[in-house]
Amino acid sequence: MKNIDKNVVMLGWVSFFTDMASAMINPILPIFVVVVLHEGMDKLGVIIAVATFVSYALRLVSGYLSDRYGIVKPLVVGGYALSALSKPLIGICHGYKSVALLKAFERLGKGLRSAPKDLMISEYSKTNASGKTFGFHKMMDISGELSGILILFGILLYFGQSETVIRNIFYATLVPGIVGLVLVIFFVSDIPKSKPFSNQAFTLTDNDKKTIASLFLYFVFLLFVFSDAFFTMQAKEVGIATAVIPLLFAVSAGVQTLTSYTFGIFVDKLGAKPVLVFAYACGVLAQGFLYLQKAYFTWIAYAFLGLFTVASLNANRAFISQNADNRGSVYGVFYAGVAFFGAAGAYMSGMIWEYWGMQTVLSFSLAGTTLLTLLFVTILLQNREKGNG
Repeated sequence: MKNIDKNVVMLGWVSFFTDMASAMINPILPIFVVVVLHEGMDKLGVIIAVATFVSYALRLVSGYLSDRYGIVKPLVVGGYALSALSKPLIGICHGYKSVALLKAFERLGKGLRSAPKDLMISEYSKTNASGKTFGFHKMMDISGELSGILILFGILLYFGQSETVIRNIFYATLVPGIVGLVLVIFFVSDIPKSKPFSNQAFTLTDNDKKTIASLFLYFVFLLFVFSDAFFTMQAKEVGIATAVIPLLFAVSAGVQTLTSYTFGIFVDKLGAKPVLVFAYACGVLAQGFLYLQKAYFTWIAYAFLGLFTVASLNANRAFISQNADNRGSVYGVFYAGVAFFGAAGAYMSGMIWEYWGMQTVLSFSLAGTTLLTLLFVTILLQNREKGNG
C-alpha cells in the first residue's frame, strides 16, 4: 500500500466518512419506511427503484463531461455535497414520497461523483496496479461503512429503537458527511486535462464498446440479487431483532474490508474474469442461504453478499481502467447500468414480495442468479477453447 498515490489515499478517507454516514441509515431505512411510516413492501421497492434509477442519466453525463471537457473535481465535490445535505433531511419525512425524493437527491450526488471519482483513481494508479489501487479505495470505503454500522448498533443498543431515536440518527449523518466534503474540497487535487477541448464530435472507441459489452451480464445479474433493503426485511421476517440488524451489515462490511485489497491483487495477477466467476458464485450462495429462511443462515448470507459486492466491483472497475480509452465515459455507462438494472430489480422484487410473498421472490432471485452464473462460466470456457484453438 506504500505505492498508493496520496490523492487516492485522501479520496479513500472522503469515501470513509461519506460511507459512514450512509451506513448509519441504510440498515434502518427499510424499517423506518415499513414500520415507522407504515408503508408496504411495494412502497419500499418504489423508493429503492426511484433512488437508484434517478442517477441513471447523470452518471452518463458526468462521465461524458469528464472526458469531453476535463471537468472532474468539481463534479466530485458537487456529488459529495448533495449526498451530505440530503441524508439528514430524511429524518423529517412522514411519507414514502418524501423519502423517495430525498433518496433520489442522495443518489443524484452519487451519480454525479461516481464516474469522475473513478477516473481520478484510475489516473492516479501506478502502472499495472489498478486492481490494487481500486482495492485499497474500496477497503477505505467499506471501513467507513463498518464504522457507521457499529455506531448505529451502539446508538440503538443504548438509546433504544423509538421513532425519535431513528429520526435523530438521520440528523446525525450531517457530521461525517461534512467532514468528507471538507476533505475532498481542500485535500484532493484535480487531475490535469489530458487533451484540449475540440469541436470534433465525441465518440466511444472500439475498445470502449467492447468493454461496455463485457459488462452486460453483470448488469443483468443485478436484476436478481437482493438489495440491502430486502436483505434487511428478510432478516426481520426470520426473527432477527431490529437492534441486531446493524451487526448483519457489519458482517458484510467486515468481510469486504478484509478482502478488498486482496481481490485487487488477484485482479492484477489473474485478470478480472476469474474474480468475477467467484463473485457470481458468492451472489448465488447469498441468495441460497436467504432462501433457507433460518436466522443463522441469514448471517452467512450477509457474508457472501459482502464477497459478491467487493469482488465484482473491484474486478469491473479495474477491468474498465485496463481496457477502456475514454474511461470517464465508460465508468459513467457502468454506473448507469448498475443504477438502471438495480432499480428494475428492486421494483420487481418489491412487487413480487408484496403480492406473492417472500418465498416466491427468494425463488425468483435464486433461479436467476444461478442461471446467469452458469451462463457466464459457459461463455468463458467457450472463449478459452477458441483461444486455444
